[in-house]
Order: sequence, then C-alpha cells, then structure tokens
Amino acid sequence: MLPARSRTSSSPDPGEGITMGPTHLQLAMARAASAALLLCLLCLTGSAAELTAKTSALVDKAMTEEMGKQALVGAALGVIVDGEIAYLKGYGLADREAAVPVTRKTLFRWASISKSVTSVAAMQLYEKGLLDLGKDVRTYVPEFPDKKALITPRDLLCHQGGIVHYTNGELIRTQREYETENPFESVILALDTFKESPLVNQPGEKFSYTTHGFILLSAAIERAGKEKFASQVRNRIILPLGMTTMRPDYQWKTIPNRAVGYLRKKGKVIPSTNTDVSWKLAGGGYLSNIDDLAIFARALIHGKLVKPETEQLMWTPQKLKSSKPTTYAYGFSINGMGTELQVAHNGAQEKTRTRMVIFPRKRFGVVVMSNSEHCNSRKLAGAIVDTFPQLAGKTSGKTSRLESGNRLFQKRSETLCARALRPSDRP
Repeated sequence: MLPARSRTSSSPDPGEGITMGPTHLQLAMARAASAALLLCLLCLTGSAAELTAKTSALVDKAMTEEMGKQALVGAALGVIVDGEIAYLKGYGLADREAAVPVTRKTLFRWASISKSVTSVAAMQLYEKGLLDLGKDVRTYVPEFPDKKALITPRDLLCHQGGIVHYTNGELIRTQREYETENPFESVILALDTFKESPLVNQPGEKFSYTTHGFILLSAAIERAGKEKFASQVRNRIILPLGMTTMRPDYQWKTIPNRAVGYLRKKGKVIPSTNTDVSWKLAGGGYLSNIDDLAIFARALIHGKLVKPETEQLMWTPQKLKSSKPTTYAYGFSINGMGTELQVAHNGAQEKTRTRMVIFPRKRFGVVVMSNSEHCNSRKLAGAIVDTFPQLAGKTSGKTSRLESGNRLFQKRSETLCARALRPSDRP
C-alpha cells in the first residue's frame, strides 16, 4: 500500500502571537480555513490514488528487473494514472558507501528536464504579452553579443538558435574577474560561459540541441518578467503546485537528502563528482525528490500551468526554416498527435539520469530519476510504461477518427505558431 502523501505547511501556527484563548467562532473559522487550504492543495497536487495490488506488483517487478539489468545503484519512480499520482517509490541506494536507501525524500538532479520548466516559465510570460517569441533576443538581453543573425526566444525554445552546446563547436568562455564568490547564480553573468562563441549554424537552419541556448533564454525571461529567473520559477510554478523540495542545486549550499552520484569506469561503478551546475540553472540546474517531479508532470497533464492554446503551441513540434519537421517543440520532445500525444524530456548530467513521459490525453505518465550516470532512463521509464499497454498503446478500431483528429490538431497548432511569430521573423 502506498503511504498517504504528506505536505508540510509553510503557514505560521494559528495561535502564533495570540495571547487570548480562541473562541468557538475563532476555532470554527480556523477549521474552515484549514479545510479550504487542504482542498486547494489536493486540487493542485492530487490525492495519492493507489494502484491495485496486482498492478503495483507488476510495476515493482518491472522497475526492479530493469534496474538489475542496468546495474543501477539507486532510482525513484512516480506513476500517474487517470490524472492522479498513483505510485511513488524509491529503489536501491542514495549513498552506497553509507548504505542510505533511496526514499521519497531523496533528492535527484532534474538535469535537462529543467528545460521543460524553463519553457513553461517562458510561455507564461508569452501569454501575458510580456515575452515576444519572435523578437530579437538582444532586445531583452543586450549583453549578448551581436551574432549578425536574428536569434529569437522561439529559436532558443526549440534549439534552432545556432547556440553552441558542449562539443559541437568552438566554446569560448569570457575571461574576467568577478566580485562575488558564486557569480553564475546570476543568469546574466552565466552568459560569460559561452556568449563569445560563434554560432554553430544560422538560426532556423538546423536543430542543434544546446543547454547554453536555454541560459540565454532564462536571461530573456528574467528581463521580460522583471524578476530573477529563479524567483519566477518559484513563484509561478513551484509554490502554486505545492512542490516542497524543488530548488536550484547550488553546490555551495547544504541541501539535505541529496543523492550521491555514481558512474561506471572500466567496468566498475564508482562515486561521481560534485560538479557545479549553477551556471545552467534553466538548462539543467534543478533538483527535487520524486514527488515533486511527479507533481510537475501531473500539472502538465491537467493544464495547470498555461492556457490550453498556449499549451498547444508549447507542444507543437517546430519546423526548420526549410520546412523540414522536427520532433522537438518548446522545451519538450513530442511523439504522436491527438489522443496518442506523448510529451517527454530526458535528463543526463553528472550524478543523474532522468526521464519524464506523459500521455496528456490519456491522463497517464511516468517519471524516473536515478543517481547512476550509466542509466538508460528511456529504457527504465519504458519498462514501466509497458506495464500499462491499455494507456500507452494506440486505441484499436478508431484509426480513421484518430487520423482525422491528428490532422485537425496539426492544423490548429500551425495556426497558433503563425500567430506567435511576426512575419519578419523568418526573412
């Protein structure tokens, strides 16, 4: 049986600062307020619906077997069924040397699933008219050098801006002295890690995956939203969803329950290094427990974060300038359309491998996190998805209706894309 999910309230004690004993009316009002708060939190995070004993056993078996095949040290799993978080569990060890098990309190790095969070933050500003997806990004971030090419927030969201990644081009770091000990906590200063680098291709010419592009995007979000990027994510995503552990993984801060990372070297699994990821917060710098990743996935399924038309735009695969299609939308990888829509993102960096995959129209999703760098998170999540063929597989006997719905979905999505961008965005 899955234990009931608990949330620690950040509200002060009802009696704090009160010297008089409460009246019956005050007690009734307090109880009513508490009930309303609980109802609100349940609406946001979802109650802990449980799988049947048989299904739980199948899920547990699939997870354990796949972890064994991959020789993983530790992992955590979340499953969403019928729009509710139905399964949350830790497996293996968070710290092998100290024999600390993975629990639902264990914190893992999100790695590149952070990009999906950044996309949501950007699209929230877009639907408020604060971030123009078709505008030159230098309008928001003049500190970024002129590359003699129009780079827009839209380009950055779908990895078509030509910004260098790690090894696909010449990566040039700005050489300068900083007045603060941890300068890259500032998304503007974090631009120094790559801003002098030449483009790897012209914007819109190719899909070229890049974490650095999302650093630039976060700077645009910070300027457009007139608030620090991390604060925007906290105030518009983390707090409204009731997430209690999600935060930037700043190595200079003491954060309890962090998982120790492991890598495989010369056939042996050894502890990994504590690398600094503060400079790439928007592209891979967050961490949390499995509960919070599941809450984020559930919020996406329920459309809690952006309006329906914004969501459709955010999940529309973006074509190149040549009209060649890609499978990447705005911060999400997309497969299928209509009732078969699959929205996903992987994460991979030191100390972690992650995957989030949701089937929004079927209100189904799986999230996995592992502290083993040799983990194939796609296979790990896939093993769990395969235990729910009735949810992940295509609906039989409705092909013609499905194809019709797909065509309508694509047509509407392309219309939304055209509206989001000005005619001059693609000269």
